Amino acid sequence: MRTTVGIATAAIALTAAFVLSGCSGQESGSAADLAGTVVTDGSSTVGPLTKAAAIEFEAVEPEVVVTVSITGTGGGFRSFCRGETDLSNASRPISEDEIDACAEAGVEYTEIVIANDGLSVVVNPANDWIQCITVEQLQTIWAPEAEGEVTSWNQVDPEFPDEPLVLHGPGGDSGTFDYFTEAINGEEGATRTDYGASEDDDVIVAGVTAEDGGMGYFGLSYVEENPDLVTALEVDSGDGCVAPTVETVQDGSYAPLGRPLFIYVNNASYAEEPQVEAFVDFYVDNADEIAERASIVPLTDEQTELAAEELASVTG
Repeated sequence: MRTTVGIATAAIALTAAFVLSGCSGQESGSAADLAGTVVTDGSSTVGPLTKAAAIEFEAVEPEVVVTVSITGTGGGFRSFCRGETDLSNASRPISEDEIDACAEAGVEYTEIVIANDGLSVVVNPANDWIQCITVEQLQTIWAPEAEGEVTSWNQVDPEFPDEPLVLHGPGGDSGTFDYFTEAINGEEGATRTDYGASEDDDVIVAGVTAEDGGMGYFGLSYVEENPDLVTALEVDSGDGCVAPTVETVQDGSYAPLGRPLFIYVNNASYAEEPQVEAFVDFYVDNADEIAERASIVPLTDEQTELAAEELASVTG
């Protein structure tokens, strides 16, 4: 089902506090003559970031409507490669099959790194038996062969209580699902299927909070938005326990669950629709400020330079 992102509290606060930083897109039009729509779809992690950008952009260009829908990264790419959207929000790079689909439809695009995120593994706050989880333990819980077999916490570690293990996570159309399964189980899509799957991160939060033995995973921003509802576990990939934070995601120490986030721009839309060009320019020019106020990990200095280069390449 296609859903529209609601305006988060952090995004609402943007309008009063935001300071524009030289939006180059304003050259394409002004509040008096720039109008039309910008259609976006895709990742539930990048969606709130794009919505935050849309709120600020629409405050400057009130005649432009930016729609932000969430069907997961895979669902967003399907629409994008059919030419139905101007911009695709993605929490992973485009796949070979999706590249082929865009090529077959004649959709040319540019990938732009827009922010960073960490995949947070979360448990119910009533869980007092684990604060740090190893990658091997995550494999024990989430591997395909665990389906119907690993159903209690004491099967993960005999020192844990005999508490039912109740799992929740993203569905197969989510880039978060793709990233987590490859990072933990070694193959994209490889996972047990007997868990509560949803493309809506709020549904995952509700599932984890409903059972003392609940566990789930989603983007770091949702942990920051729900600090009293779920507890984020530290992750040990072999070099000790590391908490998911802005700093550990940016410096790469939160492995293997730190990742860059992307927007994919339809080159024809950017070249032919002034409102699309203006919005994308605004988004990239102000990416760090938008990310910080939308509780998404901002770009590093090197990534900021890369994003500027990628934007410059949209029109060649």
